[in-house]
This record gives sequence, structure tokens and C-alpha cells, in this order.
Amino acid sequence: MIEIEDRPWRQMVEHARTTYPNECCGAMLGTVADGRKHVVAAMPLENASAGSQRARYELRPTDLLSAEREARKHNMDLVGIYHSHPDCGAYFSETDLKNSCPWYSFVVLSIQKGEFDHANSWLPNPDQTAAEKEELVYRWAAKISVRE
Repeated sequence: MIEIEDRPWRQMVEHARTTYPNECCGAMLGTVADGRKHVVAAMPLENASAGSQRARYELRPTDLLSAEREARKHNMDLVGIYHSHPDCGAYFSETDLKNSCPWYSFVVLSIQKGEFDHANSWLPNPDQTAAEKEELVYRWAAKISVRE
């Protein structure tokens, strides 16, 4: 299960809205204990994809290392990566799977016509051949949403 607090959730959604119609990407920082992940900070990162960014994102290895350092600096973990899917569902694509890291959660935010629609979290297997949906709990303006 991954739980995302209100502030980082709002930052992630706003990042996705402001980069629309392109995909955004970023890191989620927090804690991992007993199979539960708790996100307390979002770190927007630049989509470094050289081609069209409407259906693809790419993270620079140096940006990922910076996110790791930032997490350690605050006694946190790099819990996972988030990115948006403009005008389509919050699924985990073949490209997402191929470029994933099996030790991170991957939150995908569906942005429809510039507005947040829904989100899912995914856990890729070690071989990066499949990903299963992870329970996602996010807090947003005093509402709690659970997606399984």
C-alpha cells in the first residue's frame, strides 16, 4: 500500500496539470516500513525525453540520484516515481514497464483535458515483465480516496 499526504498529492496533481498536454514526472519521498509506503514530499523533475513528451517521459539518472540524496538528507526514502498520462487512463504502459525499477512504486495520474481524473499505483516485478496494481490512498483537501 502507498499513502500520499495532502501536500505532496496537490503538488503532483498541479505538476501534471501545468505540464499538460505533455507528460510530467517526479519523485515521491517518504518512508517505507512493513510493506507500507508513506509519501510526505513530492519532488518535480524535468521530463528529459528528447522526442515528443505527449506520450513519453524520461528521467535523467542524475536527477534520480539528486532525489535519492534529497531523501537521505531528510532521513527519508525515495519511495517511487510519479508521472502523468495526458488524455488517457492511469495504466502502466509497456514503455513504463521497460523503464521501471522494481524497488519503486509508480503512480500514474490520468489528466483529461487538463484536469485530474484518476490515478493508480503500480509495482513492477523484478524481471520488468509485468506490474500489479498497488493500493493507493491519497489525501486531497480533506477527502480520502482509496484506489485498488
